[in-house]
Amino acid sequence: MSGCSDRIVPLAVKIVVSGGLGVGKTTFIRAISEIEPLSTEAAMTEASLGVDSLDGVESKTTTTVALDFGRITLDPSIALYLFGTPGQARFAFLWDDLMAGALGTVVLADTRRIGESSFAVDHFESKGLPFVLAVNRFDGAERHSTGQVRDALRLSDSVPVLECDARDRGSVRDVLGTLMDRVIGARADSGPDSRTAALVR
Repeated sequence: MSGCSDRIVPLAVKIVVSGGLGVGKTTFIRAISEIEPLSTEAAMTEASLGVDSLDGVESKTTTTVALDFGRITLDPSIALYLFGTPGQARFAFLWDDLMAGALGTVVLADTRRIGESSFAVDHFESKGLPFVLAVNRFDGAERHSTGQVRDALRLSDSVPVLECDARDRGSVRDVLGTLMDRVIGARADSGPDSRTAALVR
């Protein structure tokens, strides 16, 4: 007869969700989280005028000022804890704290403001943290191929680039699955360890 000792305790995996201002990080986490997400949204004020560019997202009235947090159990063995970063480069000092202990990153991009994602891409490339680039599909935005986005951000062929709808749970789950494949591959390339073994058990 099975007892409590037979229950699988999910491996906790920390994932960072990043990208520029207004790219959909809060929406991305809300769409997938199985718990009520923690959000630190605050109203944008006149103090941000001339500091935070709203070109292309003029209707945005709130912004994340510390982090977003959510959780999703991918399967009985893996639970992802999602930490969303503030989008403004001036809050980048918080990013390294949020990255501590993370195994990978989703960088969201908006083709209307593709340059806003360059800072996040450069930051995570410099840290050597595995990441995927997810192009968020906004209504009315001009569509570009993933190859065009890759070229615009000068991404290497090893970085997965895919489209997503941050409002759609299935689309977000696909992005996270792609990231986990990259994380497992990157850790396998660097040599087996107990955490890699746990990820693929």
